[in-house]
Amino acid sequence: MRKLILTGVVGLLLFTNAVAQDKINSEEFDSAFAHTVYFWLKNPDNEDDRIQFEDSLKRFLNNSKFAKTNFIGVPPKATREVVDGSFTYALIVTFDSAESQDGYQKEAAHLQFIDECKDLWSKVIVYDSNGIE
Repeated sequence: MRKLILTGVVGLLLFTNAVAQDKINSEEFDSAFAHTVYFWLKNPDNEDDRIQFEDSLKRFLNNSKFAKTNFIGVPPKATREVVDGSFTYALIVTFDSAESQDGYQKEAAHLQFIDECKDLWSKVIVYDSNGIE
């Protein structure tokens, strides 16, 4: 009986933790407006270019007054035909509104990032989207 009660308590704690974690994650990610950017570096195998790009991008995002959450990624090894892994870096930034994203486009940190890295990329594609309820 004691083992059954202990198992039930542990299960309840794990469930409560999972629900709390989902709540935290949903509060961090703002689905009102997502700004998704794909970068193709001119020299994707050049370690110095990658370091410069990553450092500048992280510094910019840390200093942005408008970006709520962000994700920086690289393409995984594609396992399906529908997966486009041709880009070098992906960036997803969330905002509480389209107006905040407009402010982000003009802020000094964003403009500095562009100035520091524009010579590193050959192509950039942006997909902006509003969240649905």
